[in-house]
Amino acid sequence: MGFSENQDIYEITYDEFSGLDKDMYILIDIRSQDEVEYGTIPDAVCIPETQLMSHLDDMKEKKVTIILCQFGRTSYDCAIRLREKGINAKSYKGGYVDWVLKDMERCSITNEDIEKSIRKTYHKKLFTPFAKAINQYEMLQPGDKVAVCISGGKDSMLMAKLFQELKRHRKFDFDLEFLVMDPGYSKANRKVIEENAKLMEIPITVFESKIFDAVDTIEKNPCYICARMRRGYLYAKAKELGCNKIALGHHYDDVIETILMGMLYGAQVQTMMPKLHSTNFEGMELIRPLYLIREDDIKRWRDANYLHFIQCACHFTDTCSSCDPDGRSVSKRMEIKHLISELKKVNPFVEGNIFKSVENVNLKTIIAYKENGIKHSFLENYDKWSEDEVEK
Repeated sequence: MGFSENQDIYEITYDEFSGLDKDMYILIDIRSQDEVEYGTIPDAVCIPETQLMSHLDDMKEKKVTIILCQFGRTSYDCAIRLREKGINAKSYKGGYVDWVLKDMERCSITNEDIEKSIRKTYHKKLFTPFAKAINQYEMLQPGDKVAVCISGGKDSMLMAKLFQELKRHRKFDFDLEFLVMDPGYSKANRKVIEENAKLMEIPITVFESKIFDAVDTIEKNPCYICARMRRGYLYAKAKELGCNKIALGHHYDDVIETILMGMLYGAQVQTMMPKLHSTNFEGMELIRPLYLIREDDIKRWRDANYLHFIQCACHFTDTCSSCDPDGRSVSKRMEIKHLISELKKVNPFVEGNIFKSVENVNLKTIIAYKENGIKHSFLENYDKWSEDEVEK
């Protein structure tokens, strides 16, 4: 297949790319590993932009080198630089988001297929731990109205489908609102969310805010401020709609990573709680129904159904690779992910042990702890304890 006559020599379109023989090109995704974790084009090689020039020899082996970023802007500049080095490079026009939208148009998957996969193939790995978390941590009561908060990523979209499935069981009455806040997404990212909701038959309520604009001028901890502001907007909208709870899509891996991040970077022992009372919105509660679901199982479900989702797309980076559910650096979270992965090679039970560590806290073996903001030392009760009591 040839290239369009009017096509910019530095760009390649979806249709042109789809017509190329795989032996002709090398596709390089120059986004960070953090971003690629959320999805990329099949067969893409992940080489961050900063390392691109050290792989020129690999590019010379192919007729065409195609560079991929999130929206096609950074990749365009890279294509120009590579051509100056004698490489026949082209930028994928529109980037990964464009590919996602085009691929969604061609996808033959249906909502019936998606729901069937939850009921059958992934029932044990997804619905069972979802229902278990709700029961074990008493997340739902009769009469609840839950705002299922959808960011557009794989976790929150799956959560919406699991809630729909739970609703069909009708063990007791509760209501759902599927809430999407647009804090300033690009048109392409918002369209991905809307198209996925349409495909998956999730009746979303979209409301807009100017959070991305508001945090653009903040230099210190903009991602933390962004995360806090989003939480506040979601609570306020949910309450306006008559909800008494908001549900967020944090999963098991988020929990154990948060435990280690708190220890290694925050000098504290804490966890991401399965549910919390709101401090600023009286009568409101936050729940995390994916608390016992593994991220790898979510990815398997996503890939088996050929689904494509987005990360948060803010003004700081193409995919907000600098923020996570709690406003911490994703690069730090990725460090923790890799650390756990390495530890698992030596001890296959390490993930479960990290999770259980915050269930098996013995206050008599803690030097100090805080309660209601007040620090308590083991010395307060030291003379009352026997050796046997402490060792238990």
